[in-house]
Amino acid sequence: MDFDEVATTTRAVRKRLDLDRPVEREVIDECLQIAIQAPTGGNAQGWRFLVVTDPEKKQGLAECYRVGWEQNYAAKGESINDDTPAQEQRSYSSADYLAQNIEKVPALVIPCVLGRLPEGAPTMAWAGFLGSIIPAVWSFQLALRSRGLGSVYTTLHLAEERKAAELLGIPDKVTQVAMIPVAYTKGTDFKPAVRRPVREVTYWDGWKQTL
Repeated sequence: MDFDEVATTTRAVRKRLDLDRPVEREVIDECLQIAIQAPTGGNAQGWRFLVVTDPEKKQGLAECYRVGWEQNYAAKGESINDDTPAQEQRSYSSADYLAQNIEKVPALVIPCVLGRLPEGAPTMAWAGFLGSIIPAVWSFQLALRSRGLGSVYTTLHLAEERKAAELLGIPDKVTQVAMIPVAYTKGTDFKPAVRRPVREVTYWDGWKQTL
């Protein structure tokens, strides 16, 4: 696949993750080697990537994830019915499937940043802080896609961030940013998603100013 195909077909994969096929450590290492070429604020490179394959630790992370799921999305399922738009039904079903099966995913990758922002930190601080790890995470996901693997950017386990940190021995001064389920995919025929035309979401020189 060329870059444009990889970039436009890297989807949030949940139901099509192959839960039975192991993922080789070498493949994850290759993808992380690509990820750490991403830019960081001040060239600090304060990222760390924790790869979890131990079944008991994955189970513990799954419990943290399901707390976040229950708090934020589980109740929404009660409102899903035959009148709900098909896309919304599919989206909820996919997310629910991952929540119920996440411990079965071969590898869970937790990107972290050294340090923690103080409570009430300004937007500029958060933008720089997260901007020093998210480009690397996306590069990692693109690299996975190019090798026939799938992933999805999740954050629900952060509802129990301290519990996850204790489980994995993550120091208090390190910030977990996400948790990325990693697996080979069932088929590789992913397509670009339907999106609004770029002209409808792009402004020039001022808010809502279009050419």
